[in-house]
Amino acid sequence: MTHPDPIDEAAERERQMIEIALANRPKPTMTYTGFCHNGDCGEKTSKGFFCCSECREDYERIERAKQQRRVA
Repeated sequence: MTHPDPIDEAAERERQMIEIALANRPKPTMTYTGFCHNGDCGEKTSKGFFCCSECREDYERIERAKQQRRVA
């Protein structure tokens, strides 16, 4: 046993699991450009990826449809 206390060992294992999960998570695909990420819009944005909630919803709907096409 490397740790005299089982709680210390559990904490160490939890830290290792978190580090592994963070290292293996998918990398973000979107980067801030200053323009709306909805393909048809292209308006300037001061913060975030979309100019309005409608553009965000359209983008999410299109991405879900793309994922569904890959599954079938």
